[in-house]
Amino acid sequence: MSDVLSATAQPSPRLLGDIQMRDFLVQGYHLTDSELPSRFHSDVCAQLESLFQRGGNPGNEVLEEVPDLERVWNAPTVTGALTSILGPDYTMHPHRHCHASPPGMRGQQWHQDDVNKRHHQVWRLLAMYYPQDVTLEMGPTQIVPGTQFRNTPTSRMAAYGSIKTQVSLTVPAGTVAITHYDIWHRATHNRSEKTRYMLKFLFDRSSPPDRPAWNAGSATGEELLDSFNRIWLPIDSQTDAYKHRVIWMNCWKWWHGAPSHESCIVDHFP
Repeated sequence: MSDVLSATAQPSPRLLGDIQMRDFLVQGYHLTDSELPSRFHSDVCAQLESLFQRGGNPGNEVLEEVPDLERVWNAPTVTGALTSILGPDYTMHPHRHCHASPPGMRGQQWHQDDVNKRHHQVWRLLAMYYPQDVTLEMGPTQIVPGTQFRNTPTSRMAAYGSIKTQVSLTVPAGTVAITHYDIWHRATHNRSEKTRYMLKFLFDRSSPPDRPAWNAGSATGEELLDSFNRIWLPIDSQTDAYKHRVIWMNCWKWWHGAPSHESCIVDHFP
């Protein structure tokens, strides 16, 4: 499989609309159903279980070991969301990983992937595929919406436990969670008798946008930008809300092909 996943190689990507794009920009995540048969997801789980029994975690080689996963990343709902956010020439990053959380496995601390170098342009996405129903007892992935623009030291994040606005991804089999690469996230304690699988893949933008890559409608101008003034994240203080709106508006204009402008990064968590 080529690392380049162009829109022309995919069956009719189902693009996002204005409101979905705005909500992704603000919240930092988008959930979609891969719309594959339930038996497909069961087969993926069985292949992963056999793979771990034979030789352990395959790491970056999981796609070669379980080639059926290509069907997930080629699903029209998934390619449509990735195309909308990253553009039609996005690529699949060579790093990927199967996170297996067996019964009794402890959870993680809050973290952002990679190093603490963040900016408001969306150049990389973290996509997580769940091949089985995930319950609260299975230790679901948790995210904190709106934290993707906070450049927070890992040592500070480790001091937080439960956060009022956290979202537990208790999702049905076949769900793909597409998140901003910098969103706060963690795995939680698996208190069930089942192993929870999550397939982590990364996708990158190849070029800056020159026009909207989604189904942009009549609300692509000032009307939609003005709606940002009515959005208030629960994690925001008044000052943070102002900074976030500046970032959202700059990114929205950049998605439309406007020259990029430096914006404030919210670098603390109240």
